[in-house]
Amino acid sequence: MKKVGVAILGLGVVGGGTYKILAEHRDFYKKNHNLDIVVESVLERNIARAEALGVEASKIAGGMAEICSNPDVDIIIEVMGGVEPAKTFVLAALNAGKSVVTSNKELFCKYSFELEKAAKKNNCGLFYEASCVGGVPIIRALTDNLQGNKITSMIGIINGTTNYILTKMSCGGAAYSDVLKEAQKLGYAEADPTSDVEGYDAAYKLSILSSMAFHTKIPYTDIYREGITSVSSSDIFYGKQLGYALKLLAIGKNGANGIEARVHPAFIRAEHPLASVNDSFNAVYLTGDCVGEVMLYGRGAGAAPTASAIVGDVIYCATHSNYVYSAFNNTEKADPSVKFVTNFESAYYLRIAAKDKAGVLSKVTSVLSKNGISMERVVQEKDGVEGAVPLVIITHETHENSVKKAVADINATDIAKVEAVIRVVS
Repeated sequence: MKKVGVAILGLGVVGGGTYKILAEHRDFYKKNHNLDIVVESVLERNIARAEALGVEASKIAGGMAEICSNPDVDIIIEVMGGVEPAKTFVLAALNAGKSVVTSNKELFCKYSFELEKAAKKNNCGLFYEASCVGGVPIIRALTDNLQGNKITSMIGIINGTTNYILTKMSCGGAAYSDVLKEAQKLGYAEADPTSDVEGYDAAYKLSILSSMAFHTKIPYTDIYREGITSVSSSDIFYGKQLGYALKLLAIGKNGANGIEARVHPAFIRAEHPLASVNDSFNAVYLTGDCVGEVMLYGRGAGAAPTASAIVGDVIYCATHSNYVYSAFNNTEKADPSVKFVTNFESAYYLRIAAKDKAGVLSKVTSVLSKNGISMERVVQEKDGVEGAVPLVIITHETHENSVKKAVADINATDIAKVEAVIRVVS
């Protein structure tokens, strides 16, 4: 039986969950994988937290150097989050000849090129399944099961916090600020929720996933990003009336004109599989040229689902000595030959506060027409506020820049003001 020694950097929610799974499933892994996985060391400043989990005092390391020099440690699990000191610790582990398993999407997104260089130099494994979509095995699907395909598109709900908030706003009609407070009380949202609600978390994950899917580096800085802070319950209500669900979507497309990579709120038809992905669940909807459409669905966060992905990487690392790295030139910036499509095509939802008088609709449609935009549906409410009535328009597919120009033109008039613009995924 092969003995595998691991060290865990950080015993927070995910690190603690990983420790518990490894301890409770030790006999299971012996029986089914012929592996004796032993936690030989942990790095945790909160000694009481480590002791509460049952960690022996002798296994609580005094520093990273102690872990790196421990001959019984084969694999180091990094679950600290953030860039520093995680980056310094991971590089130290790799340079000491230890393989690394990480759940740190920000670190891997921003510095995978540097981490992989160190891993290759020292013939170490570098695994990151848990960095994207929690317990959903999307990384392994892209690297192993779907590698015979040219992936043409991926659309994902890959942030559990925003999906929970939008679900609650949709079900109960509550305001964004109220639902955010509820999410923070339940532990779904951080005290500072910026990374989640402004779309940074989803952009980090899309950078990793789209780079793998399209076999070229997609830096997060080249991803269009828009969060959910300006979403109103009114827009969710109108969208439901028109047969749409509102989600924060991560969208990657690889087409003839180049690569699209964007994160933003979007309406998606109620019959689409992603529309029924609610609360903190995540899903990624892939299209391959051979396999067609595939959706992977599951819990995108939490101690047990994320720890499941981490332990899966530990077992994979322990049973595969021929380490595989990125199947593309993993550099800091995108290859100069890659063309990013910024003037992408989409349908659009526009909510306009229009003056309550004759001829306003015709003037609005005239502005849209001059910008090459045609309308699929129009809803004009009878009741308004302070002389303005809501006008809701769903356009046919058009270009992003055309919509921006049309919105500016409408807002320049004295008859109407565009209060919301949301893309519609067909």
